[in-house]
Amino acid sequence: MQVVNKVAGECRYIGINYVKMKAKTIYSRFKEMVDRFPESHAIIEDDRTLSYAQLDAMADSILAKFYERKPSAVGIVMHHGAEQIAAMLAVLKSGAAYVPAEPTLPQERVDYMMQTAGVDFVITDNYCRHLRPAERVMDDRSTPDGVAYVLYTSGTSGKPKGVVVENHSVVNYAEAFENEFHTGPGDVMLQYSVCSFDIFVEEVYTTLLNGAAVCIPSQAVHNGSLAGLMRFVDRHGVTIVDGFPYLLAEMNKLPEIPKSIKLIISGGDVIRASYITNLRGKGVKIYNTYGPSETTVCSNYFRVDDAEPLDDGTFPVGKAVKGVEVKILDRDLNEVPRGETGEICIYGEGVSRGYLGNPPEQKNFVTLPDGTRMYRSGDLGYELADGNLAFLRRRDDQVMILGKRVEPEEVENVLNTCPCVERGVVRAFVDDNGLHYLTAYLIPKEGCKLHDVKEWLGSRLTDFMVPEFFVKVREIPLTRRGKVDVEALPVVMKEGGV
Repeated sequence: MQVVNKVAGECRYIGINYVKMKAKTIYSRFKEMVDRFPESHAIIEDDRTLSYAQLDAMADSILAKFYERKPSAVGIVMHHGAEQIAAMLAVLKSGAAYVPAEPTLPQERVDYMMQTAGVDFVITDNYCRHLRPAERVMDDRSTPDGVAYVLYTSGTSGKPKGVVVENHSVVNYAEAFENEFHTGPGDVMLQYSVCSFDIFVEEVYTTLLNGAAVCIPSQAVHNGSLAGLMRFVDRHGVTIVDGFPYLLAEMNKLPEIPKSIKLIISGGDVIRASYITNLRGKGVKIYNTYGPSETTVCSNYFRVDDAEPLDDGTFPVGKAVKGVEVKILDRDLNEVPRGETGEICIYGEGVSRGYLGNPPEQKNFVTLPDGTRMYRSGDLGYELADGNLAFLRRRDDQVMILGKRVEPEEVENVLNTCPCVERGVVRAFVDDNGLHYLTAYLIPKEGCKLHDVKEWLGSRLTDFMVPEFFVKVREIPLTRRGKVDVEALPVVMKEGGV
């Protein structure tokens, strides 16, 4: 059944009936959109557009090059564009999982990701040049419980760990997104996030699995000024902007934003009322979202443009999305009374399979007697009187930097492998705006230069993980128990900013 709803003067398709989500895969739901809206825009770039039918044909052209190999996992290391998304759809249709990485990541880190994920081969930009139409349409080999992708996050071992996400979890999230925001033909989503972070999953699949269009800026626009990005948004009629709170804070400084924007979604870190003082008066819906990569993008939504902030200037993270349940539990996994602090635990369709290689953190995934999966987030929060949840802080040392999870211990472990460092520790601190930043304390060996240390870290870590400040010390202060005495470390103060 197809229901038409008038929103802001335009027709939008909502209420599309689907069979039970677990019976769907990412590709099979995408194919439904191809069959339903073959000529609608799927991809929009400055110099070209692709319809749903054209994007599907491009995916088949890529798939034809490896279909007979029957891979189980495929690396995708490509610049952003239609070919990158088509390659992902091709891998998914083949029944394999894809492992995404930005071409700008350190080669050592990319190699580690591809090797530990056991990819059969890697698709690059060159692989997708000079594509020929597929001679036949290949069968869809994907299954609902099959792995869709592996995303790597920061790990305490000094190496990133891979989160394994299944097809049905992504399909459930696409439906949850449509249920809340009623996306469909006529909507245009800005694709701004890197492919190795789950905001990318939200940008791409909640769009292509609901009949809307993904709008991809060139590298020059993406890396340029905010004004240039807003001109791109205005030029292509982008209706949805999805990003970290810092993007909102910068947009908040603008005298005007493009009138096409109807919805702004913030995720990946805490959003503060000070970030949206001007945006709140623009007639745009603004949402705060919450959820770890381990639970497929988001588990909670909360609309903030018409809400009052909490006493600390932040907003609640809201209530669970469709297909997901969220509870506040104590250390023994008993539900705590409303208002009391506990761990945010997430159940249902969104919970991923876990990590590759069974690291110690795998214990945070719990399978209940009825087969339901539950993920212990490690985040502390509490339930408000109206049933919305509020996030407080991490239970462990993990922090968010530029909206991305960072384990200071991972950075510290890499620092201590640097040949010119005798000993080093890395700690996170908070600036005046409540944002985390990293400081490294090191005992350098003779002749050691800061350039050498930064180059070592930059070749093994993503750029946001390299500490902002480096402090040369004669010794690392220790407590009587032999642990690093954080209170005795000199703090490099950082002025609040985004």
